[in-house]
Amino acid sequence: MPSVDTIYALSSGALPAGVAVIRISGPRTIEVVRSLCGAVPEPRVASLKPIRSRNGLTIDSGLVLYFSGPASFTGEDCAELQVHGSRAVVQMLLHELSGFAGLRHAEAGEFSRRAFQNGKMDLVEIEGLSDLIVAETEMQRRLALEHSAGGQSKVYDGWAKRLIHARAMIEAELDFADEEDVPGSVSERIWSDMELLRDEIDAHIAQAPIGEIIRDGLKIVIAGEPNAGKSSLLNALAKRDIAIVTEIAGTTRDVLSVDLSLAGFSVKLFDTAGLRETEETVEREGIRRARDVISRADLVLLLSETKMGFDTLQELDLTEVPVLKVATKSDLEGSDSDVGADVSISTRTGAGMEQLLSAIASYLPDLSGVTALSIPSRRRHVDALRQASIALSESLTLNQHGLDIRAELLRVAGDAIGRITGRVDVENLLDVIFSEFCIGK
Repeated sequence: MPSVDTIYALSSGALPAGVAVIRISGPRTIEVVRSLCGAVPEPRVASLKPIRSRNGLTIDSGLVLYFSGPASFTGEDCAELQVHGSRAVVQMLLHELSGFAGLRHAEAGEFSRRAFQNGKMDLVEIEGLSDLIVAETEMQRRLALEHSAGGQSKVYDGWAKRLIHARAMIEAELDFADEEDVPGSVSERIWSDMELLRDEIDAHIAQAPIGEIIRDGLKIVIAGEPNAGKSSLLNALAKRDIAIVTEIAGTTRDVLSVDLSLAGFSVKLFDTAGLRETEETVEREGIRRARDVISRADLVLLLSETKMGFDTLQELDLTEVPVLKVATKSDLEGSDSDVGADVSISTRTGAGMEQLLSAIASYLPDLSGVTALSIPSRRRHVDALRQASIALSESLTLNQHGLDIRAELLRVAGDAIGRITGRVDVENLLDVIFSEFCIGK
């Protein structure tokens, strides 16, 4: 009996569909494929075969692909059964697979976890694959592809090798200081490189906000007084009715949101309750929530139909949040809101909407001409990089201490970088990372 279970799952999208893909991985893959299909096709050659139950009942006819380990996604023997994507066919096939000894349904992310455990992918590549599956914008696709293809990992592996080399040179000087063939002063040969490495890591960390915007979206909050046109603007930008629009002040009581794509980036747009003094309990809670989401925004669109309305946010501390002043209802006669405004719009006529979109786009990262997005995109990456930077800084400033202490600090920096890709001490990370996957991936 094999010590490792053979796993299976539906790896394609929701049913019904034109095609459904059932993935199988593990030591019993050949046995299962032979039983269902009569013969195992040549590795990596798609073969059209009838798929039958063990009782000889035809389940369906489909393409069968076999991948011999370790030259497979998981590093094990794998197979894919591409059948018609009806619920009945898939349910029958999954039921048939469940009857084989040593087979079980895969857990969430288990195929990718086996790929990691068998050295086919590291953690950054697997996280990139997870992001690529759910990517909705062009920039999300590019960032996820960079990570899943190993571009980001090459950067971290290069840093890790430089740290290993530095530690080796220190060990040589500590252990063989009297030998003639040992290189000279370590400080002349490695500490300048370690200082350069620390600067490279700090510059990499500085790009984290860009990665966060690409992956999670630019958070834009529409704020202003009641009846300033906030809900109308949300509906106009979303090009559908998301929020209720009336002439009654205080119609919006809660925070509404919609996801948009702008210039290849994801934009999360939030409509909020009108900011004013009120004794109405529900509206007061809506205003509290509005102020909370405003304080966490990447950009605030402050709407007003009068120039006095641009003073609405004065009581809030928004020193670190950019505010774009938008004059609304510019089609109405006698409007003075364009005084002091950055953009004037009318959601009724569409006037100024292109200028508003251009103004919003100016707050997105400028990645023109950038071909490779080697940018940290997750909090755990940034935390580990900061730990590495701190350890490197300490090793560079503690020159009054012995080389053994400074070498230990380099080890700490190397371990921190290793945790990003999964080279060291990663068991406590795996359940969190792989829980984000669908069952069949």
